[in-house]
Amino acid sequence: MKGMEMMSFTTMLSEDKGGKNLHLEHLEDEILNYGVDGGRAALNFLRSLRDMLAGASRSSVNMTVKWDGAPAIFAGIDPSDGKFFVAKKSVFNVNPKLYKSNKEIDDDLSGALVGKFKVALAELGKLGIDGVLQGDLMFTDDVATTKIDGLAHYTFQPNTIVYAVPVDSKFGAKIKAAKLGIVWHTTYSGSDLASMKASFGVNISGLKRPSSVWMDDATYKDTTGTSTFTAGETEAITDILSKVGKTFGRINGPGLRTFLAMQNSMTGSLAGASLKTYNNSKVRAGERIKNPRSHAQGYVTWVQDSIGKQIDKVKSPAGKKKYENLQKDFMREAKKHTNNLAYVIEFQNFLVEAKMMIVSKLNKVKSIGTFIRTAKGFKATNPEGYVAIDRVEGNAVKLVDRMEFSYNNFTAIKAWDK
Repeated sequence: MKGMEMMSFTTMLSEDKGGKNLHLEHLEDEILNYGVDGGRAALNFLRSLRDMLAGASRSSVNMTVKWDGAPAIFAGIDPSDGKFFVAKKSVFNVNPKLYKSNKEIDDDLSGALVGKFKVALAELGKLGIDGVLQGDLMFTDDVATTKIDGLAHYTFQPNTIVYAVPVDSKFGAKIKAAKLGIVWHTTYSGSDLASMKASFGVNISGLKRPSSVWMDDATYKDTTGTSTFTAGETEAITDILSKVGKTFGRINGPGLRTFLAMQNSMTGSLAGASLKTYNNSKVRAGERIKNPRSHAQGYVTWVQDSIGKQIDKVKSPAGKKKYENLQKDFMREAKKHTNNLAYVIEFQNFLVEAKMMIVSKLNKVKSIGTFIRTAKGFKATNPEGYVAIDRVEGNAVKLVDRMEFSYNNFTAIKAWDK
């Protein structure tokens, strides 16, 4: 299959973040990030995912599972001195903070992070990492034994989701023996830290595997065949993708480019007036956007109210006048683009519909139990989501059931709430 028609994801990141893997975008938001090019790429991603789940060998997409781990850990060899280090995301700062000794960890970190990074320094150094890898820490000394549905499980909760492994299983024996658990997802390469570029995916086959470390590479694995689309399901998602394509054809590209230029100017105190923030407010409220035209019209009111809050905060007459003028300008622009915006939102809705067909199918295969902790006990939930990677171009987007994960984020008892 032809590669995605979009600049490589690492190139996109390099424009803002020096090529470092710091943030993944939702598939349906790519049209708001990169205009019609982003929309076309999102549609192509879904077509490739459809082909993959339909069993087509020509599919150019790899799939990884999005684990709900924390904190993010970087580990590898510092090219400047050849020494092993572990680090937080500050590894790529102008003045990077690398931990190569327990003293450096004591001097810079506090609380539970001290112990976790000391274990990481000791244990990850045994793997023989060549280069730099990024992963999500799943556990150190915080694995508990918990009964779920009457069965004993080893459980760990790095963030929102509780992961559970039956005690009486081969997987459970590995968890019991391990001092640390981590899921690797990104590889960095370059002659020095400042110039390193990210590539999605990690080949862990060459790493050493001491029993004191449990690790995985996040690759989606289906050993049962249950995540393959039936002929009927393939036809159903193809129909939805046809609607995606037709709606995409109605979007005015130059008009969208002008609208997104306005969006990109909404920074600092104006960030709350952006369309993404408006859309996310619906997700947090658990509201699906059922009427694209009404939602587009509602955005004008959102801009008015959002900037109105800034007007109320400012004390000086000159400051108030500045925001009042901005409010008028942004509202006028939002009204001008309402019709085109309705097509964009309809396009996003169809993308989400197709995405959820794919996510639901992928959720049928789980290598580990996933739950959320509630006041009434444990409630089964799905994984956080998935990351689709174009193996030709290196692009990547995340596929997440935003409604479910947002609900869990607001209602589940987090690791730090227990």
